Amino acid sequence: MVIYLVFPFESIEDFNLRLSPEHEIFRKSVREFAEKKIGPRALEIDEKDEIPRDLLEEMAQQGYFGIGIPETYGGQGEDHTSVVILTEEISRISPALTVVLGTNELFAVPIILFGSEEQRKRYLPPIARGEKFGAFAVTEPCCGSDVAGIQTRAEKKGDKWVINGRKAFISNADLADYILVLARTSPPPDRRSRHMGLTFFIVEKDTPGFKLDQKYEKMGLRGSHIYELSLENVIVPDENRVGAEDLGFLIAMETFDRTRIGVAAQALGIAQRLFEEAMSYVHKRQAFGYPLAFFQAVQFSLVEILAKLMASRYLTYLAAKLADEGRREFTFVASLAKFFASEMAEEIASRVINLHGGVGVIRETGIERFLRDIKIIQIYEGTNDIQRLVAYRQLIRILREKNLIPEEVARLVV
Repeated sequence: MVIYLVFPFESIEDFNLRLSPEHEIFRKSVREFAEKKIGPRALEIDEKDEIPRDLLEEMAQQGYFGIGIPETYGGQGEDHTSVVILTEEISRISPALTVVLGTNELFAVPIILFGSEEQRKRYLPPIARGEKFGAFAVTEPCCGSDVAGIQTRAEKKGDKWVINGRKAFISNADLADYILVLARTSPPPDRRSRHMGLTFFIVEKDTPGFKLDQKYEKMGLRGSHIYELSLENVIVPDENRVGAEDLGFLIAMETFDRTRIGVAAQALGIAQRLFEEAMSYVHKRQAFGYPLAFFQAVQFSLVEILAKLMASRYLTYLAAKLADEGRREFTFVASLAKFFASEMAEEIASRVINLHGGVGVIRETGIERFLRDIKIIQIYEGTNDIQRLVAYRQLIRILREKNLIPEEVARLVV
C-alpha cells in the first residue's frame, strides 16, 4: 500500500492558509471588545455562575450572534474562519460565553443545511440579531456519544408529532427560546442500522409538556448552565420537522462535523490566554534572586507550550479553511483539531499553573478556572476518543476510494 507524501490530501497546496486583512481587522475588534467589556466581568461570571444579560445584548449589538448565518437570513455570512476567530478571542477571556455562541450554532446549522425555507426565515433572523437563543437536545441519561441509542420517541398523529422522553446535559436550555430535539420516529431495521429512524424537531420553549428539570452543577464553564429536560406529550406540527423523516442521525453528524471546529477554537483561546499569562508572570516573578525566566527549565517549558499552541492553531484554522472551501477533508481535520487542541490546552493549563506555583490555584488570579473549563470541552460534542474514531474512519474512506485498501478490509475495520 502506497501512502502519498501529503496524504490524506492530494497536493501540498492543500495545506495553505490564507487569511484576509478583513479577518485581522475583525480579530482585533473582537479582542478589544473582549478585553474591555468581558474581561472585567469574567471572574464574576465564574463565581456567580451567571452570564449577565446586558453582556449578551452588547454582543448582539456587535453582530456576533450573526457570524456563521447567511446574510439572506440576517446574519454576517457563512464563514467558518470568522467563527473560529470570534470563538478564540472570546474564549481567551470567558470560555463560558462562547458556549452561547456554540449552542446557537448547533441550532442554526441544521436549519441552514436541512431546514425548509420557511424555517430559515422564521428562526434564523432572531438568532442572528441576538433576540432569541437556540439549544440542541440530543444527549439522554442513557446515551452520550451513542447518538443512535436515544430513547425519546415521536409518534405521528395526523399532521402533528407527539414527543415523549428525557434529555440530559443540554447546554443553555434555560437561555434558549428554541430547542432542536432528536427523537426516534421509527424502529431501526436491524442492529447494524441503529442510526436509522431518528428525526429532528424544533420545540419552542413555551410548548405545553416541555419542562426544564434538574440543573446540573458542574466543575467548569460556569455561567453556561446544563439541564435535564422532560418532554411529556409535547405536540409539534409537522412543519417543525427539520429535514427528511428518519434521517436525523445524518443531520446530527453533519452538524457536529462543523461545530466541533468551534470547540477546537474554544480550546485554542484558552491555550493562548494561558501562554500570555505565563510569559508575563515568569518575567516578573523573582526566585533565588533571578526572574523565573532566567532558569532553563522555565524557558524550555514556555517554548514547548508555544509549539503546541501553534500546532493547535494551525489544525483549527485549517479545518475552518477547508470547511469554507467545501472540502470533504474538513471533517477529518476538524476531529484532529478538536482532540489535539483540547488535550494540549489541558497540558498547557497544568504547566502554567505549575509555573505560577501557589498563585496558580487561587481563584482570584483566574488561572485555575481554565483547567476546569477545558475538561468539559474535551467531553462535549463528541468525546476526544470519539474524534479519534471519526478521524480514523475518514482515513479509511479515503483509502478505499483511492483503491489503496481492499474493500473487505475496509468493512472490517470500520
